[in-house]
Amino acid sequence: MEINAIKTDADYKNSLKRVDELWEALPNTEEGDELEVLVTLIEAYEEKHHPIYPPDPVEAIKFYMDQMGLRKVDIAKYLGGKNRVTEVLQRKRKLSLKMIKALHNDLGIPAESLLS
Repeated sequence: MEINAIKTDADYKNSLKRVDELWEALPNTEEGDELEVLVTLIEAYEEKHHPIYPPDPVEAIKFYMDQMGLRKVDIAKYLGGKNRVTEVLQRKRKLSLKMIKALHNDLGIPAESLLS
């Protein structure tokens, strides 16, 4: 087993290819150990070079509205009225803790997405 650091995009792509080859490897075998090490290296490379940031709270609300087929009027009760919905979606007003709790508890929007 020869494993090198993932420093370039080419190294990354080669490592992903090797993971595909090793995917069915059994734990506690040479191939299984290689797979485990490669996955760890790939995760570190991705965190550094391709981070995934949490969504913007307004974008998270818009996404959930779209996914759930909700209109502004439908979420007014969670934000404190129609005017508040417009203000929040136009970024003129920040979400209050009460709004965040309502959106999370009643609509299932992850709190992490609303707190950024």
